[in-house]
Amino acid sequence: MLAHEMKLQWMVLAVFMVLSKWQHCAAGDQLVPCYFIFGDSLADNGNNNRLQTLAKVDYAPYGVDFRNGPHWKDLFVFVAEILGFHNYIPPFATAREADMLYGLNYASGSAGIRDETGQELGECISLNMQLQNHHKTVQNLIGMLGNESALTYLNKCLYSVGMGNNDYLNNYFLPQFFPTSKEYTLERYTQLLIEQYSQQLRSLYESGARKLVVFGLGKIGCVPGAIATYGTNGSACVELLNDASRLFNSKLLPAIDQLNDDLPDAKIIYINSYRIGEDSTVLDLKVNNTACCPSSAIAQCIPDQIPCQNRTQYMFWDSFHPTEIFNIFYAERSYSALDPSYAYPYDIRHLISLDQGVAEAM
Repeated sequence: MLAHEMKLQWMVLAVFMVLSKWQHCAAGDQLVPCYFIFGDSLADNGNNNRLQTLAKVDYAPYGVDFRNGPHWKDLFVFVAEILGFHNYIPPFATAREADMLYGLNYASGSAGIRDETGQELGECISLNMQLQNHHKTVQNLIGMLGNESALTYLNKCLYSVGMGNNDYLNNYFLPQFFPTSKEYTLERYTQLLIEQYSQQLRSLYESGARKLVVFGLGKIGCVPGAIATYGTNGSACVELLNDASRLFNSKLLPAIDQLNDDLPDAKIIYINSYRIGEDSTVLDLKVNNTACCPSSAIAQCIPDQIPCQNRTQYMFWDSFHPTEIFNIFYAERSYSALDPSYAYPYDIRHLISLDQGVAEAM
């Protein structure tokens, strides 16, 4: 009986927390009750720390400017701040049961749409595995709140997914580790990625997601790690990699349109990371092709090395990941698209405003 009573007390507490969160959202505190994040190292805030992998950054100088979290303030930290969250969204790997009500971060460094992507660096949590982890979260929420209440709650949450970078950088363009470039043309490989990605987004919808933000690929040929690895043949960036990004994005847009047409009440938007990156020239950063920290062959900061002091003048923190100043710019333009080309069919601000007031009526 004691265990049953404790479970009942927890369920009552969970329902109270849900109702409180709906009231706070309606009152203008948090703009959404919860935020779930799927992605790669651009979003990973600790899920890889316990894995056998080189793709983790749980050491200095990472975190030098982020006292309240494990790494640096990435794009999704700033998006969460704009949404009104007072704490960063915790990683699934270390989250407590109560954290589920606010959202979780499932992202994993080196992970991709394809299961094998990134495995040359060790273990990672592919998007398929991230979705499996989210399914566990959904089942736990159903156990806490009941099926109908849990799904109603999840419908009001925001979801963001940013995948595909590593399917090129840590798969297709690494023929010494992966056979995909021998098996498929770039066009065919990209089409297969989009088809698999579409099914994964459908799976997320089936788990209760209705408001999804899908981030397109940026200029992956311009990151210092890519330039060092492939060379530029006199160009500023590795154009073959940028071509792959543009091809991926061009196929992703109609796939999102199709999902919105096929899935009742789905509101899926696309963030044009490539275009936002092009417009980052307004930041007037002085160093755009070199990392702020001394970086290793796998593009990460060398442990305990001293980073640059003028971090606000650098585009890249290490040889793959942007600095905080760019991530702030990226988050602000994603949330409120000053240029119509930044988001399709609308930006995050418009997305979360849809159906506003439903929580108040609950």
